[in-house]
Amino acid sequence: STFSRCGKRETQFLYLKVETMAVGKNKRLTKGKKGSRKKAQDPFLKKEWYRLQAPSMFKTKDFGKTIITKTAGQKIASDGLKGRIVEVSLADLKNDNDVGYRKIKLCIEDVQGYNCLTNFHGMDMTRDKICSLIQKRQTIIEANVDVKTSDGYIVRMFCIAFTTKDSKQIKETCYAKSAQVRGIRAKMVEYMAELGNKGDLKALVNTLISADCGKDIEKSANKIFPIKECYIRKVKVLKKPKFDVTALMEWHTEDSKTADTGKKVEATEEVVAGSGGRY
Repeated sequence: STFSRCGKRETQFLYLKVETMAVGKNKRLTKGKKGSRKKAQDPFLKKEWYRLQAPSMFKTKDFGKTIITKTAGQKIASDGLKGRIVEVSLADLKNDNDVGYRKIKLCIEDVQGYNCLTNFHGMDMTRDKICSLIQKRQTIIEANVDVKTSDGYIVRMFCIAFTTKDSKQIKETCYAKSAQVRGIRAKMVEYMAELGNKGDLKALVNTLISADCGKDIEKSANKIFPIKECYIRKVKVLKKPKFDVTALMEWHTEDSKTADTGKKVEATEEVVAGSGGRY
C-alpha cells in the first residue's frame, strides 16, 4: 500500500540519519580521558639559591640567602633579584644583642655569580621598642628632615624624644609648652641636617649604627626642656644617583676604619744557632 511505502521510506531515512550522526560524534575514541592533567612537579626544582652579602661596615658579611626561579629563555634570574629589599636585624649584622631593636633595610644592587651585593636602603625601629618608650604624663616630640649627601643620595631622617622630670621636680607631670616643643624640634632638625650634609651616605650610615646620636641631641635640647630616650628612629632613602659598580664596590671593600685587623702581636726574637752576634 501507499502508506506502507511511505512508512518504509521514512524508516530508511531515519536510519541513515542516525548512522551519519554516530560516525561524526566518535572523534574522542583515539584520545585519552577528558579530565587527564599533567603530572604535578615540585616548583622548587626550578628554583636556585643566592647568597646575600652585606656592606663591609657590618661584621657579618653573609647574612642570609634568597630564592629565585632559574634562568629560562629571556627571563634572566639576576634581573629578577636586582631591586629586592631585604630587612634584617642590626643585632645579626653586628653580633650585638644590645641593638636588636634596630632594623636595617638593604637593597640588592648587583649580582656576581651566586652572590648578591647589597646597599643601604633604610633603617627603622621595632614596634615593641617604640611602644615601650611611650608613657603617660609626658610629651612626645618628633621631627623629620630631608638631607642630600655629598654622593647624591636624598635621605629623609626621623627623630623622636620624650620629656622627663627635672632632678628636683615634685610635680607628677612633665608636659612641655608648644614653644618649647618647637625649640627642641628645631635643635633636632639642625643636628640631623648637619649630620647628613657633611659627608657621603657611607659615613652617615657608619655614624648611625655606631655613634649615639640621641645623646648629642639631648645635651643641646636640655637647655630648653629636659628630654630623654632620644633616637633617630627611622631613615629612608628617597632618591639614589645613577647606578655605578665602582661606587658599589667601595661599600664592599674593607677600609682601615672598618676592617678587622685583629690584635697587635709583639715581635719575639728567635735565637738561631750559629747566627753570630751577641748570642
